[in-house]
Amino acid sequence: MKARYFLIAAALLTGMTAMAQETYENAKIASEDLNGTARYVGMGGALDALGADISTMSTNPAGIGLFKHPVVSGSFGFVSQQDAEKSSFVDGTNVSFDQLGFVYVNQTRSNSFFNVGFNYHKSRNFDYILSAANQLENASQNKLTYQKGAENLLYGSNGNPMLSCNQLDDIYVNHLFNASGEVAEDGSPVYYYYPATDFTFNRGHKGYVGEYDFNFSGNIHDRIFLGVTVGIHDVHYKHYGEYREQLEGNPEGITSLTVADERKITGAGVDIKAGVIIRPVETSPFRIGLSVATPTWYDLKTSNYTEVYDNSGYSFPTYESYKFRMNTPWKFGLSLGHTIGNMIAIGAGVDYADYSYLDSRVNDGGYYDTYWDEYYSSSSSDKNMNEHTERTLKGVATVKLGVEVKPIPELAFRLGYNTSSPMYDKDGQKDGTIQSNGSYYSSATDFTNWKATNRITAGLGYTAGKMSFDLAYQYASTSGEFYPFQSYVLEPGSPENNVAKMTKVENKRHQLLLTLGYHF
Repeated sequence: MKARYFLIAAALLTGMTAMAQETYENAKIASEDLNGTARYVGMGGALDALGADISTMSTNPAGIGLFKHPVVSGSFGFVSQQDAEKSSFVDGTNVSFDQLGFVYVNQTRSNSFFNVGFNYHKSRNFDYILSAANQLENASQNKLTYQKGAENLLYGSNGNPMLSCNQLDDIYVNHLFNASGEVAEDGSPVYYYYPATDFTFNRGHKGYVGEYDFNFSGNIHDRIFLGVTVGIHDVHYKHYGEYREQLEGNPEGITSLTVADERKITGAGVDIKAGVIIRPVETSPFRIGLSVATPTWYDLKTSNYTEVYDNSGYSFPTYESYKFRMNTPWKFGLSLGHTIGNMIAIGAGVDYADYSYLDSRVNDGGYYDTYWDEYYSSSSSDKNMNEHTERTLKGVATVKLGVEVKPIPELAFRLGYNTSSPMYDKDGQKDGTIQSNGSYYSSATDFTNWKATNRITAGLGYTAGKMSFDLAYQYASTSGEFYPFQSYVLEPGSPENNVAKMTKVENKRHQLLLTLGYHF
């Protein structure tokens, strides 16, 4: 379709200087998987009050205080995505190195210990192939750009704030909307948009967040256990995807448009975790655990290379890179643990973090300290993007249940269940109109509102002298609602509305994990 919006390019191409990230990209970095030692995974992560497992270093640091002997362990295995489409960028099945750590035990007096530990574990595995396809009715990605420009003309003329644009808007306005070079009688360009009939989408994600934890913990007469962990988070995220629309007939003969997008996010963050485990009754092994984790304060860099090309192969590339900061929300944990003789251990727990408080931050300068010869950078909250995050993300409760049975001291069987409530509001969407560089530097318009995640786990362990061998299996499943771009409604029933149909997607993963340990 065509129309004469003579100022559409100027109305869209408004620059910004602040730099922050977008809600849906931030949520990928902030969320975590169930991962660690095979014993921890096999019991669904329900060891926060039972303790004496290296993986509790990152969930309830007091759990390390229950160790009575030094230990070292390492974990690795396979992660496989069920029903994954074939991708040249990432495989559906991958080898994963998941954990390596040790605990040094120092007995200070009878039944009292001061322990020191270190553990690396992969807190987030990004390997995933996302595929979706659906029909489009009088809608398209480039039509969204057109509508934003048209509304900016109206808004601007009334003195209202302009809607933001992104990199794809720049490409569409500069290279596609006036593809024929047609001009009006007064010499002004005539701009077009191109409705689509359907779309296909394929993207491969890969990478990880590695967490390096340094722990100090104490055991006071086997009744009170205290611990503190300082964690360093190392982010390596990358994706490559192609979004293709088949277009309705048009005079220019453009039958399809493809957006090829590659993005990288790297950087690091730090957090502090503290915990306590108490045995309220001296004669009972029943214990209660409490934990708290500060936000992870991230300093990150994102870069992308994005290209739009049509059926003739004519392409329009763009590249951007910038640094930003992000703070995850506080996290709180409550857990219970009980043992029956030396045969049965039962654990339960719940963690809670409110992701609507995820803080996108702008690098807005700094100062140089001549005395210490140091440069200190500063940042401030991106108010506009954080308001969007508050509307889009929710508090997440993760429930963990697990049991371990030892028919003989050397052999253990484990079962676990772990479930996390949805992080995304069902009506949330990636809003490309927000006045924020999180919007401007976005090179993709798609988003998925993932629902609850359910994990079923099982495992077994065998001890031979000072060596331990633990094996775990995890099945994790979640479904989501995928949209190729945000819906844009001018008024109900208007042919100028741009509404994308929802497409159901799933993420079902199988993990097989082996941990080798040595107890000194």
